[in-house]
Amino acid sequence: MSLSSTLRLTFPQWQGGGFDNISQLVPELPYQEAIQGYYLGSQLLEWLAPKSNHITATVPVSLSLDKAEVATENGIQAYPILKKQLKAALDIIEVHQPAKVVTLGGECSVSIPAFSYLAKQYEDDVAVIWLDAHRDLTVPTDHYNGYHAMALTTLLGVGDKAIVDTLPATIKPENALIVGLRSEDEAVQRQKDLGVKSLSPEEVKQNSQAIISWLKQTGKRKVLIHFDLDVLDPAEFHIAVGKDPNGLTMAETIRIIQDIDQFADTELVGLTIAEPMPKAVITLRRLLHSLPLMK
Repeated sequence: MSLSSTLRLTFPQWQGGGFDNISQLVPELPYQEAIQGYYLGSQLLEWLAPKSNHITATVPVSLSLDKAEVATENGIQAYPILKKQLKAALDIIEVHQPAKVVTLGGECSVSIPAFSYLAKQYEDDVAVIWLDAHRDLTVPTDHYNGYHAMALTTLLGVGDKAIVDTLPATIKPENALIVGLRSEDEAVQRQKDLGVKSLSPEEVKQNSQAIISWLKQTGKRKVLIHFDLDVLDPAEFHIAVGKDPNGLTMAETIRIIQDIDQFADTELVGLTIAEPMPKAVITLRRLLHSLPLMK
């Protein structure tokens, strides 16, 4: 255990992605390859990430499509295995007791264990920047049953009670900011009801001042950044499932994250990279697995 350490957690969870949703958005891939694409995406992030002296760990994630694991229960698809893998991730983090956590996902719900742990570690002195084209504020009673769209709601303590009750801590809605939001969904009213603020890509394209001003207003000293790759403009770089146009460029996104990291009043203690869907790499893997002498 080291309270000064950083844990790099590879969490290739794919089950929260909403199977039918992904297969429709990624029609060029066979069904199973599409719904499990986040698994390979997480491994690719781990391989590409710069070398460091961080503690490393990987959450064991099932690849089974057995109905006992991926059944829809309590309004959440793959509820049984998602609960099991959440506990596994929390157990790994608790063993290491890091001061900071980098999570390489995986669909968006991979942020939940690390951010919840850090919220407890710093006794609610945390603010969350949710870089995402979507709100991720749905609940199990909504139409869509993909758990990745419930990630931020769950962190705010709203949603499935059994899951929320397993979390070390939750985060107050006023301490969460969605940046890069540009998609309308069924959670528009819930965002208003919860009081979660958001900024469009246009509001942060020139500079990060609106984000820094919000951070100052919260008074929190620790920052958690969730970086869903669909916040990026697909016209420049499309590595996610979402295809909403007019997103942030890579340069703008890097500048935003660096500005937050360099803001003197706060310390960045949590970073998640989520929702990588490397379609070309997945197709290349299929090719390799089809060749003789390869097995």
